[in-house]
Amino acid sequence: QVQLVESGGGLVQTGGSLRLSCAASGSIFRIVAMGWYRQAPGKERELVAVITSRGSTNYADSVKGRFTMSRDNAKKTVSLQMNSLKPEDTAVYYCNLRYYSGDYDPDKYNPLDAWGQGTLVAVSS
Repeated sequence: QVQLVESGGGLVQTGGSLRLSCAASGSIFRIVAMGWYRQAPGKERELVAVITSRGSTNYADSVKGRFTMSRDNAKKTVSLQMNSLKPEDTAVYYCNLRYYSGDYDPDKYNPLDAWGQGTLVAVSS
């Protein structure tokens, strides 16, 4: 079983900053990628940022230049530094872990996905 524990959400004014953290634990043999998604009221969940096991990152166009994702492989944690926050960044942010629970051949088996419980980020205008 895998658990993701998120922290760092809250209420901030426009232009402010927040830092989200996510710690993974449990039966994780190999991490493929970890990412942050968000879901605003009435909207679908969307990718915010992702970092692969090789360290490459990818960001949604809407957050490029404002958000920075980092990781600590040894601790299986990722963080999302969010600067210059805007009201449109308001959403519940979810941590995602894509992983293998055992030594499975990636050519034959798809990785598993685990999700955190979500943390609310609210940006006031």
